Amino acid sequence: SLTEASAHFLTMSMIPSESMLKLHWCERQEILDKHNALRRGVQPPASNMLKMEWSGAAEANAKRWASGCQYQHSPPEQRTADGFRCGENLLMSSGPMPWSKVVQEWYNEVKDFQYGVGAVPAGAKVGHYTQVVWYRSYKVGCSVNQCPQNPLKYYYVCQYCPAGNVVGSLQTPYKSGSPCADCPGSCDNGLCTNPCKHDNKYSNCDEAVQAQGCKGSLANECAASCYCPTEIK
Repeated sequence: SLTEASAHFLTMSMIPSESMLKLHWCERQEILDKHNALRRGVQPPASNMLKMEWSGAAEANAKRWASGCQYQHSPPEQRTADGFRCGENLLMSSGPMPWSKVVQEWYNEVKDFQYGVGAVPAGAKVGHYTQVVWYRSYKVGCSVNQCPQNPLKYYYVCQYCPAGNVVGSLQTPYKSGSPCADCPGSCDNGLCTNPCKHDNKYSNCDEAVQAQGCKGSLANECAASCYCPTEIK
């Protein structure tokens, strides 16, 4: 359910910055602020866009993967945090970049995306954009590593939980409508603050629970449908 990453060839002046490889609290805040600003500003507007918060577990996963300097997605089994399966965005650059620019680079794929249609032209890479604005991905954790053996030495990794880019919904990474229309009592400047803390294992859980109720294995396999009647799920 995750799109293949594409390398972004960005040339910036090299500066000695070993300290940049350790994420500071201000960088975490920069990452959160950038994501939430972009999520607030989507067009068409979103009625169910969740406000992002930091995940230490997702950051630890991102740090572990970045340390290996492999420019490919981490195995799915290494991409779980806070009880969720997580998505992942990657970027390599020849020089250090501010985190806000890294996130903006992913978002810029919006130029090839049409809401309700998907990639335009067909086949264009838009998966980084759709993950950044996936309505239900409300936890993010990131890391950066310097990889001296690679031509593009700076490796940026962010993990998003729950994972976005769900097959079958790629054309609609969020529900269009008035901001916070789906969370009128839990809204922060256009972003919803009532995420469901449970996950569904199947895409048809809502229908299954409606038909059968939360009996037996459904209570576990369709926990979001069972336990989140009003939360964003």
